[in-house]
Amino acid sequence: MNVDEFRLPWQVRPMLTPAQSRAARGLLNWTQDRLAAEAHVGNSTVRDFEKGRRVPSHGNLLAIKQALETGDENGSVIFIPENGEGPGVRMRKQVSDDGVSETIEGLESE
Repeated sequence: MNVDEFRLPWQVRPMLTPAQSRAARGLLNWTQDRLAAEAHVGNSTVRDFEKGRRVPSHGNLLAIKQALETGDENGSVIFIPENGEGPGVRMRKQVSDDGVSETIEGLESE
């Protein structure tokens, strides 16, 4: 079974694919070790999932996804569901305390 195509019985689409996890870590500039620590899962859980060796338990997969969505002071990500072009990930727009959107360095529109 291809891990990117793994679906839990109660899901229509995967919660998170290995490619999305790798891309999200790249956007956040996190290592696999950092993600494992933030998600409170083992390093091998992240490493094996991202390499397609095995699918984590539902709880661990959810913890990985939530850690990436929560991010840190430098930002967080939004996972984009399958829309005909495949699932994706992007940076979440940061909002300051006064409710004004802040430009994320390197991602401003032209």
